[in-house]
Amino acid sequence: MASTSSSRYAKHRRIGEDEELEEAEEEEEEAEEELERFDDFTIASSWERFISEIEAICRQWLADGVKILMQKGAEGVPPFENLYMIKRELKHGKRVYSMEYHFMKSAKGQNSYWDDDTHSMQLSFGVDEFLIIAPLSASGVILDDPESTKLLSSVAIALSNCGSNWPAFVPVHDPSRKAYIGIQNLGTVFTRRFEADRIGSQVPIRLMHLEGLHELFLSKFVLSTTDFPARVKVHFSMKLSYRTPEYDHDNETLDSEATEPLTENEVANHPRKLWDDDCSWAEWYSAEDPVKGFELTAIWGERTFEETLEMAEVENASSFDADSWFLHPVVSQYMVDDSIGKFVGFASQLHLLVNAYESSVEAQFLEDFVADTSGQDNLKSTANVPPPSVIDRVMKDLFSDETGNYMEAENKYSRAMRGAPADSLFGQFCLHALWFGNCNIRAIAVLWIDFVREIRWCWEESERLPRMKSTSSIDLSSCLIHQKLQMLTICIERKKSLNHEKGAGYKDETSNSTAVDKSRKGSAGVVPKMMLLNTFQEMHAPYTQDAPLMTEDMHEERLHAAEAFGNAIGLSGQLERDILCSDMSAFKAANPDAVFEDFIRWHSPGDWVSEDKTDGNAGWPPKGKLSQRMSEHGNVWRKIWNDAPPLPVSEQKSLLDPVREGEKVLHYLETLRPQQLLEQMVRTAFKSSADILNKTMYGGFKEMKTKMDQLYATMVSTLKSLQGVHN
Repeated sequence: MASTSSSRYAKHRRIGEDEELEEAEEEEEEAEEELERFDDFTIASSWERFISEIEAICRQWLADGVKILMQKGAEGVPPFENLYMIKRELKHGKRVYSMEYHFMKSAKGQNSYWDDDTHSMQLSFGVDEFLIIAPLSASGVILDDPESTKLLSSVAIALSNCGSNWPAFVPVHDPSRKAYIGIQNLGTVFTRRFEADRIGSQVPIRLMHLEGLHELFLSKFVLSTTDFPARVKVHFSMKLSYRTPEYDHDNETLDSEATEPLTENEVANHPRKLWDDDCSWAEWYSAEDPVKGFELTAIWGERTFEETLEMAEVENASSFDADSWFLHPVVSQYMVDDSIGKFVGFASQLHLLVNAYESSVEAQFLEDFVADTSGQDNLKSTANVPPPSVIDRVMKDLFSDETGNYMEAENKYSRAMRGAPADSLFGQFCLHALWFGNCNIRAIAVLWIDFVREIRWCWEESERLPRMKSTSSIDLSSCLIHQKLQMLTICIERKKSLNHEKGAGYKDETSNSTAVDKSRKGSAGVVPKMMLLNTFQEMHAPYTQDAPLMTEDMHEERLHAAEAFGNAIGLSGQLERDILCSDMSAFKAANPDAVFEDFIRWHSPGDWVSEDKTDGNAGWPPKGKLSQRMSEHGNVWRKIWNDAPPLPVSEQKSLLDPVREGEKVLHYLETLRPQQLLEQMVRTAFKSSADILNKTMYGGFKEMKTKMDQLYATMVSTLKSLQGVHN
């Protein structure tokens, strides 16, 4: 029984403890519910919530600091290099505000007043960092005085709660006045207030002098002699600026001539002189003068004054007494903001040429762009073509009787762009195309078709191509169109030469005095220390034809032929056979009694294995034999030797058929795909523009040379993608 009652007692005790625990949990839940229903009446109104939001943002900016704010994407404030800004949007009622925090990446020096990297707010109020809060509206200016005061008070309370000394500003009045009111907390006792305004027009005469400005400044404090001393110390700094008027080139032209008045005809014969007449780009366009004038600034550092008369003395002081002088050019706004469309020059036109290239990618024929575009509204609106008179003028300039000087650019990157020289025929075509119409694809197609038509006329009439230097080689580092024009120039010269010599006999230049030499033809002279094997006669070197010239695509065709037919004996195609046969015929004509081994000893010494002693007492005939490849049965070289007739160069068929190769060049130019044309035009136009600018004389300014090198390097890397197979 004792044990049973004890167990019953323990059970009742546990039940009582559980009931007490449940009651405690219920009381705790009721307390939590009461806390959840608690309202913070300190931010009950929308204005107080607005202040709380400003405070939260400011606390975050204060905690981040300059480094973290820069990492979070703070934006630079142009044109100031050291000033950055971060902003947030706030909403109060129906209005949305923008709050901006301006700060400097690095601290400014003590003598930084009036420099070009000082914001107007820093200059006016002597602050380094500041807040600006303004509505997001078209003007960003608050015109309602109660609203501006309430907004400034909100920021001041938020900054006070943060313990921040940042000055805060609100724009007021008309935007052109650049007027602000501001406030700054200076601890728990003092508060600094700011107010600035600007008088842009109708300035009273009194405010044009320092005395009047000093009086106006003091009047803003509403000082009375009973409250403050009679003299108030004012800290003052001053800047005087003089800007030269814009340079007038018209006046210079007139001043340089006689002072007597000019007649209308004389004025027409004295065109206006432009600032860049002597510059390398003047042939193509006249750029706006980047220097509009010069500004001289005299600066007096911070000083302290107590009386208005002292201000008058400073105003009448000589500028030579200023603490520092600054002289700097006034640069055109187009030079600062070089966005496309505002400044007309090589850059703007090259941009249009790249647009034309993008339009040519999917086209098959240039004639498609010349056709009627009435049904293509987008193309019609931009594809303007100048009248025929302009085309005729361009063709007349391109095909004038001038020989290309092939301006050599000193820059090491120039040739890497694989374009044509600026002074060549195709180089001049590309430069003209930049200014032909608005450099659209249709205008370029029209100009190219007329250009090729003029080239065909020169070919059919055997007229020398203008602006093409006479040469016996082809520049494989240039674009393919320029290589083709070089080939055509050579073909025209050969064609004219053949027409001139047609029907005339060729007088052999070799004078033969012995009976043995009566049948010898085409000898260029005796080969030293070499005799014919069978007859012990002197070996004569023949005149031979030059290897036919080839453009880059022709070299590629040879490589493909070598891959297709093999290269076991050193021959990659019919062209090599023709060259070898020509050399053998000329050698036979110059050496009638020669054998195949004699030709090998002269033409390919490596294929003759000499067995003579090296002591210089070699007998005759010399001991030796052909190499293994030349000794093989069915050797192609021996077969060609057996079939080659003894003919001097004058009686041989030319290895380069000028008529056939010339027609091939014309066929290439007339069937060129738009994309292939525009690829080469882009590279040539960029190269020519850079080469022209590189000719500009800029003295020993090393930084300019560095910038030009950077420009070339950038263009080379960018244009690599255009150096395809059909370059």
